Amino acid sequence: MKVYTKTGDTGTTALFGGTRVPKHHVRIESYGTVDELNSYIGLIRDQQISSDYKDVLIKIQEKLFTLGAVLATPPEKATLKNGKDRLNIAKISDGDIAVLENEIDAMEAQLEPMTHFVLPGGHTTVSYCHIARCVCRRAERLTVQLNDIQAVEETVLAYLNRLSDYLFVLARKLTKDLQATEIKWMPEKL
Repeated sequence: MKVYTKTGDTGTTALFGGTRVPKHHVRIESYGTVDELNSYIGLIRDQQISSDYKDVLIKIQEKLFTLGAVLATPPEKATLKNGKDRLNIAKISDGDIAVLENEIDAMEAQLEPMTHFVLPGGHTTVSYCHIARCVCRRAERLTVQLNDIQAVEETVLAYLNRLSDYLFVLARKLTKDLQATEIKWMPEKL
């Protein structure tokens, strides 16, 4: 199988199921941003962090591939005939969201309560988490925009929302683990 197909040279691409759309279509922007997010999570995983975090991040990356496949599939094509069998697209489940929530709760139990917003930074690894969080929020916004045009599964939207929370808490937890300084944002007084 070749990497290049030459079918996208005119600015269109195929969704799962064969429908061709412009490369700037919000569906493409949605799953393209999820792919970008997945790359940043790989960058976090490549840092000197606990293997427990790395294991969770690998599971998240796998779920993001599933989520990308869901987004790359128009709802009417989610179940395609493949000969006499049905080809079903994997889904994001409530259990997948619960995994993120459990990880968030476990990390938060080891952190001081938040009393202020914090400035991103303090350590390169922490900054990567904040960048990934911002990309995740963008993926979520684009997916919400897609949902306004064509229904997206609620679990996809919830997963992206919870993942951005996870990445924020991971940044805080890594700040603590790496003994970096967490700088609170204090609004200027007028």
